[in-house]
Amino acid sequence: MSHHQPIVEVRGLSYRYEDGTQALAGVDFLLHRGERVALLGANGSGKTTFLLHLNGILHGEGYIEVSGTELSKANLKEIRRKIGFLFQDPEDQLFLPTVLEDVAFAPLEQGCSTDEARERAMKALEWAGLAAEAHRAPHRLSAGQRQRAALAGVLAAEPEILVLDEPTTHLDPPSRRSLLALLDGLSQTILVVTHDVAFASRLAHRAVFFERGRIVDDGPLDAVVRAHRWALD
Repeated sequence: MSHHQPIVEVRGLSYRYEDGTQALAGVDFLLHRGERVALLGANGSGKTTFLLHLNGILHGEGYIEVSGTELSKANLKEIRRKIGFLFQDPEDQLFLPTVLEDVAFAPLEQGCSTDEARERAMKALEWAGLAAEAHRAPHRLSAGQRQRAALAGVLAAEPEILVLDEPTTHLDPPSRRSLLALLDGLSQTILVVTHDVAFASRLAHRAVFFERGRIVDDGPLDAVVRAHRWALD
């Protein structure tokens, strides 16, 4: 696989909700290995709908390829191993009695032995600064800790691409800084949807701007933010 082949390729992606709303209207997008890209745009511009196509939760018209594999029902499982999602609410991702079990869940699903899954989980928790909380119930953690635990759970699965949907919504400034520091140290290719322009500019180098279901701008983050400042406040 050549280094220049994009890790994500999307061509002509369109999606209409059942009520007839056109949520995506022909999106073309390329993501290269090691890139960190922010997805910007007003609410309802199509960012989250776009993300949900990348792991096959939604299924529209068009072509999607992830890490050399065309997205189709037959290989969803393989695609979902390559792409890790962190949703806006960690509550959606933490549902087992202890933090350790939650973080070990994805490796177990992938077929790791119990020992290997626990080992991967502990490694991820140490990385997230949560080793001491491994045996606590997730709901006893602070919002920032829950977000880091959910992220540890995603990373324990060793994805190639990390997708974050509004990761800072429920975080206070110290938790936000600690999340940023963790993400900054990762080698994964990162896609982040955010309204938090300061967070985006610390993490990403490139931005795409969504408007009415299309990408209308794509370039260096600073330039994209400057051009659409009115829509981002």
